[in-house]
Amino acid sequence: MNNTSAFNLKYRPDIDGLRALAVLSVVFHHAFKSYFSGGFVGVDIFFVLSGYLITSIIYKEFTTNTFSLFVFWIRRARRIFPAAFVVMLVSTLAFSFIYPPSLFKDLGQSIVAQSFFVSNILFFYESGYFDTSASVKPLLHTWSLSVEEQFYFFFPLLFWAIYRYFRRSLSYFIFIICLLSLVLSVWGSSAYPDAAFYLLPTRVWELGAGSGLAIFHFNNPVISINKMQNNLLGIFGFFCNLMVYFLY
Repeated sequence: MNNTSAFNLKYRPDIDGLRALAVLSVVFHHAFKSYFSGGFVGVDIFFVLSGYLITSIIYKEFTTNTFSLFVFWIRRARRIFPAAFVVMLVSTLAFSFIYPPSLFKDLGQSIVAQSFFVSNILFFYESGYFDTSASVKPLLHTWSLSVEEQFYFFFPLLFWAIYRYFRRSLSYFIFIICLLSLVLSVWGSSAYPDAAFYLLPTRVWELGAGSGLAIFHFNNPVISINKMQNNLLGIFGFFCNLMVYFLY
């Protein structure tokens, strides 16, 4: 059996469960911060899962010569745009009943930025001492979606270049990129915390970690592990997540 046939991209309820857990942790963090002090880490976990799923799709299509950049971007747009536009519409309607007209300019900027998936860059430039309070930015949460979309735009191009010219060293390139991004993130967290939080270069290592897992899974589709070991590892990972959400 070759890697392509063994690497099955069927629906993964376990990954969907992890994504739901990650999203809920962020919601609970904002609603009950004193109890879910580390719930914000759900964003980071979501990035890793996104990197894994997207790379799984891209890698399989590359190995079967079925990858189309245009089709890939269209699929991403069909999956993300409808929900994003509904959120923007509902947020705008709710905003108009709650906040004064003087704040509509900022809302309009957020809508335009999110429409082009650069809201993370907008919020980065707005961050600072004179920044409008986060409570009057109904689309502030879209920064993470913009980071993902930027990754979806650039990563396939980078993957194509590495896969075409350095196929045998693909894993090493991904590792080096992740390492550089991690170093930049650690340094930026102290020197430029707003940039480290909002911008793609300091988040690439999280998405790249998922990519590395996908590549490893592709090249090692069958790993000798029994059902009990698999369940124990799953339970261990689940409780590691919970510990982070409550204790970080």
